[in-house]
Amino acid sequence: MVQQFVNKYFYYLFFFTYIFSIVLHDIIGFGGIDEICGFILLLLFFYNMFNYKEWPINKAFLLTLFLFLLYVGYSIWIGSNTKKAIATDLIIQLKPYLAFFCTYQLLPQFDKNQKNLLKETVLAIWILLVPLGIAGFVNDNILWNVMGHPSCFAAAVVASSLIYLYCSDYTPRDRIIFLIMLALGIASGRSKFYGFFALAGFMILYASNAKHIKLNFKNIMAIILLLGVIVAVAYQKIELYFIEGMTAEAGDEQDFLARFVLYSTSIDILKDYFPFGSGLASFATHASGEYYSGIYEEYGIDTVWGLSKTYHKFIADTYYPSLAQFGMAGVFFFLTFWIYIFRKAALFFIRTQQTRTLVIVTLIIGYILIENIADATFTSNRGFFMMVFLGLLCAEQKRELAAISGKDASSTITTEK
Repeated sequence: MVQQFVNKYFYYLFFFTYIFSIVLHDIIGFGGIDEICGFILLLLFFYNMFNYKEWPINKAFLLTLFLFLLYVGYSIWIGSNTKKAIATDLIIQLKPYLAFFCTYQLLPQFDKNQKNLLKETVLAIWILLVPLGIAGFVNDNILWNVMGHPSCFAAAVVASSLIYLYCSDYTPRDRIIFLIMLALGIASGRSKFYGFFALAGFMILYASNAKHIKLNFKNIMAIILLLGVIVAVAYQKIELYFIEGMTAEAGDEQDFLARFVLYSTSIDILKDYFPFGSGLASFATHASGEYYSGIYEEYGIDTVWGLSKTYHKFIADTYYPSLAQFGMAGVFFFLTFWIYIFRKAALFFIRTQQTRTLVIVTLIIGYILIENIADATFTSNRGFFMMVFLGLLCAEQKRELAAISGKDASSTITTEK
């Protein structure tokens, strides 16, 4: 009964989050929708937990919460910002991890009818996006005016395509339809999307064949070629942030200068605040701008356009520089988290020889990591949805492995690493 309740209301939440946190987020302009969805997810999590006598909680989740608690104490100890700012940043930084682990803990499952409804919905929304995309090829201002930003259009296309792939039977026809749906995102004109599309093409056309997922010379060369293609198609963005940013002058690409300064300063902070960083709410996050952090003045970047106390629009415009708050230790934990998720998908593939989950998990991880270059996607509404999606996929893996082993999936949550 408990699992049926969870399955039913998680499905509603997933559906709602897709519509209002991805497709309509910037159209309706309600920025707090992912916080509302996160709160509902937490309620489901606690309802599920309190209905088990042993209170099952994943060990990796407990470790994550413990590490964040340590960083809160560390931040207060070094005075990285006010306590209110630290609390605000804690909520923002913890949100994607809560999205993943809470979903994974719930072990939700969609039945065939629910998947069909989702598939029909994303196809209908994609059809509505087609004329918008065609118009965007002619005049990209249309995407700005309707969607709020071309990246919002791209996110809607990516989410719709991935949901279709997840809800399909993963036949060759389904995979081709997925690529056709995803191709609409090219209209966004985003270099990051081009890189993601190259990754998707490789995963669908090459890695979907289980025989190709082997560590040999041929596959290593294929991966190197893929990385080369991704860098090539995203070179414009790399050039803007890491080359032109160094030479930009006042009044000339100042927004790119701000982002370059964030990246370059983050390296200095990693060295100066080794190994635990400058603390929560101190650098390259929303809270560090809202409760203006003294670290910007400390490094002499408080006069940079977009990073000043009076105008800090670009302070949280990328994600990776914010890792300086957590230091080299935080960078290690961040990378370990992604390895933890990918390892689950890889082990599932080794056990079952099913490429579907490995492909979708890799695509979601790739999307987040690529988007983070020039957007704080991981901690945004888009990141929240994608992390919930990852949790759903990992929960599906756990159920199937438990079925193979003849065990109850919920009983193994606390024993795994």
